[in-house]
Amino acid sequence: MIDFRYHLVSIVAIFLALALGIVLGSTTLSDSVSDTLRQQANSAAKTAQQARMAQRDLQHQVNGEEQFTKVLSPQLVADRLKGQSVVVIETPGAGNESIEQVSELAKNAGAAVTGRVTVQKKLLNDDQQTTVDELATQLKADGVNFPSNASAYDKAGAVLANALVTKDTAKSGREDAAGGAVLNGFKQAGYVTTSGKPGQHATIAVMVAPAAPYAYDGGGDDNKALISLASALDGAGRGTVVGGPPTSAQEGGLIAALRDSDAADSVSTIDTVDTASGQVVTILALQNEIGGKSGQYGTGAGASGYLPSPAPTAGKNG
Repeated sequence: MIDFRYHLVSIVAIFLALALGIVLGSTTLSDSVSDTLRQQANSAAKTAQQARMAQRDLQHQVNGEEQFTKVLSPQLVADRLKGQSVVVIETPGAGNESIEQVSELAKNAGAAVTGRVTVQKKLLNDDQQTTVDELATQLKADGVNFPSNASAYDKAGAVLANALVTKDTAKSGREDAAGGAVLNGFKQAGYVTTSGKPGQHATIAVMVAPAAPYAYDGGGDDNKALISLASALDGAGRGTVVGGPPTSAQEGGLIAALRDSDAADSVSTIDTVDTASGQVVTILALQNEIGGKSGQYGTGAGASGYLPSPAPTAGKNG
């Protein structure tokens, strides 16, 4: 007969066997998991190293292409803007290096650069709209007409454009009393500063967009104000191009806002103006603007291509 001691010994033996099996099994499983994790880590490290090498090679290629374009830029744009003059509009937060390089390239293209108008942040402040409206109305020249629904910035854009650009090449290079009064009035109000002689009435205009989207409250209204100015410059002259870095084509950026507006039908944009190739595209876009063609160029949302297609013929300014 099986006694209690036999049952007790059997039960203990069973539990010991289970414990031993668990220990042996977990040890084997632990080794297997460690091996798998080690293989995955090695594979990830190899993939990361390959990605770093690919990034390095790509950066070298980009640097080479940028150097190539920069060296050949003067030849690529030669005579494309011959007989024209350019005024440069600097927005609050725009990169000065891009402005200088575009200005220099415009000269290489045969254009005269009349000067630069720097828009001050004060002009875009919400609490200035009434004053801007009154100033624009006061300084309006006889040939300038305001639509019945014109905003303060529509009016300001119209009077500034009339003081800065002209469609008539015979009138370019000349300053007049009305234009001088407009620029002086906006300078005295702290709304703009100028360098060179922007009052000499250029035929085409380049506006350089902020390097970063306006993140503060009212950023959308600030974009609308600058779009009003760009549209007015385009209407009063022979064409306007707005250029900026890739960030300007992102949400909240000036170029993104312009591409979503009615102004996109008449004002060209380039979202790579911080690169040598983008600066060449800016000149090509200005050449097309003279010929009555507008487009959206670059790599950001809303761009139809990196450059005009077909590209305008070299040596012919439309």
